[in-house]
Amino acid sequence: MFSLKGKIAVITGGGSGIGRAASILFAGQGATVCIIDFDDKGGHAVVNEITAAGQSAEYFNCDVAQQAGVAEVAGRIAAKYGKIDILINNAGIAHIGKADNTSEEDFDRVLSVNVKGVYNCLHAVLPIMKQTGGVICNLASIASSVGLADRFAYSTSKGAVVGMTLSVAKDYLADGIRCNCISPARVHTPFVDGFLAKTYPGRQEDMFDKLSKTQPIGRMGNPDEIAALMLYLCSDEAGFITGCDYPIDGGFIKLNT
Repeated sequence: MFSLKGKIAVITGGGSGIGRAASILFAGQGATVCIIDFDDKGGHAVVNEITAAGQSAEYFNCDVAQQAGVAEVAGRIAAKYGKIDILINNAGIAHIGKADNTSEEDFDRVLSVNVKGVYNCLHAVLPIMKQTGGVICNLASIASSVGLADRFAYSTSKGAVVGMTLSVAKDYLADGIRCNCISPARVHTPFVDGFLAKTYPGRQEDMFDKLSKTQPIGRMGNPDEIAALMLYLCSDEAGFITGCDYPIDGGFIKLNT
């Protein structure tokens, strides 16, 4: 089950965190993984890990916020492999702030990656994917469904991801393209560790425990768990699923009262 043999999978932000976990898992299931990232060190490290295991992966340096660069990379992938079967729109950035203390610069920066970046990848990949069909999985967040304190720009961007998901799912049914998104709660990635070290020096352990307990299940998710849901949604076994947002949140949305 869940074989991706013969599939060409494009994963943005594949050099670390959830994207890294998805890249390794998808390659292990038989896909040729094309990692799009601008972290050369992380991207090459993941490709080396995959190829060392005898699987197939390639790294492409690209800022998803730049449409011309995304189009060029998508064209190179299509020219080399003849198709794109799977697109994982995982790249994104976070921001802390309320509406009245979020600067225009920060607001634009978050939307340029989290919204325009997803649009740029859809804009470039959909014409290629229309030729043979395929599946798209976008990374949204619980912030698109519930109110989170001090996450104005981030919540705005992830709400847009859900809207784009529904629109693409509706518009490309006749082309054999499915599109879904997933909404994680807090996931333990290197970003979380870096954020805690920078924001709460000397208190990282206490704050990590506090943040973990905001999920009713009592812990953060791990990247492999998020990647596993991505794998299911992108597999043939999920062929009857499109236009859905899947919370993967340790009970955050429904059980936090």
